[in-house]
Amino acid sequence: MSRSQLVAGLTTLGAMLLALLLDNSPVRAWYDIVHHVPVSLRVGEFAIDKPLILWINEGLMVFFFLLIALELKREVVEGQLATPKAIATPGFAALGGMAVPALIYTAFNAGDPEAMRGWAIPAATDAVLALTVLVLLGPRVPSSLKVFLVAVAIFDDLGAILVIALFYTEQLSTPSLVMAGFGITALVALNVFKVTRTAAYVVVGVFLWVTVLKSGVNATLAGVAIGLAIPMRATQGGRSFSPLRDTEQALNPWVALGVVPVFAFFNSGIVLSLASAATLGSPTSLGIALGLFAGKPLGILGFTWLAVRLGVARLPEAVSWRQLAGVALVAGIGFTMSLFIAGLAFPDPEAFRNARLSVIAGSLLSAAVGVVVLMKTTQPRFNPPEHS
Repeated sequence: MSRSQLVAGLTTLGAMLLALLLDNSPVRAWYDIVHHVPVSLRVGEFAIDKPLILWINEGLMVFFFLLIALELKREVVEGQLATPKAIATPGFAALGGMAVPALIYTAFNAGDPEAMRGWAIPAATDAVLALTVLVLLGPRVPSSLKVFLVAVAIFDDLGAILVIALFYTEQLSTPSLVMAGFGITALVALNVFKVTRTAAYVVVGVFLWVTVLKSGVNATLAGVAIGLAIPMRATQGGRSFSPLRDTEQALNPWVALGVVPVFAFFNSGIVLSLASAATLGSPTSLGIALGLFAGKPLGILGFTWLAVRLGVARLPEAVSWRQLAGVALVAGIGFTMSLFIAGLAFPDPEAFRNARLSVIAGSLLSAAVGVVVLMKTTQPRFNPPEHS
């Protein structure tokens, strides 16, 4: 993780804390008003009218999902997930890290159909914030542990994308879906013909986003389609280059320092009071918080142990089971993606507010205990000074 990624993680954390501060201050009313400022885009008879918060969650977050798709494609084509052996360990870990939290949530809420809409909330990991915790611990954390967490987060993101596509769609509009199909076909054509001009993908991408938005499918998935369509390799004027890597590098700082902190700022405001704290005892809140804090490490450790026993995977190099437990706890930081899914699962403001508090509580607890475990299971390592 580079210094810029560390700064991005701390910026997101700062945005979350600022939102909490404002929502518990005399300017709370203004914070709420800004959320619901109406924003309209109109071209002739065609119009999109949404409050500002939905433009952020369904519009701005497209770039977040676009970046995820670019990272996924790069890792699968020529990165850490390019071989079956490289996929096995983090793949099993991520599967357990999604399944067990969902089962814990279900155990608390199986009798409530409305609450069950939130089953996927604790199944997500915030890769940036989780890696920020590891980086803050310095060189005492083996690099193989960081690589393992990155790989698990990649699979986790892929799983979250599939869950959103399959389970969090509204009533579908067939004409809009047909138009979205044309948009995806156009993206495939751009990829087949190795089109590298960004403008072409932007034009088709805007069309696809609008049609997906109108179709009832979550509009952010348009970003995934755009990212997967951008070619990994291309040749122009006798020069070989990677349009995907170029796009990823150009987009990364904007998403890390802009999109994600803005999302965090607008989705982290919670009024902290005895009444709000009392909601942590509800089945929904317990399912989310315990799903993140207990479900994530149990799932990651359990499925990794199973894969190792079956002989299809092995522990990362120079990593013990106790160190893996620390990283598994840190993976319970579900912040960005968990909040995003919570917004889809609970359109009711009160239910969403309770879910947010539970996500933050579970994430903070996971981070705190994970740091303690890693501090006790790793040894400080000092780099020798360089001599000229």
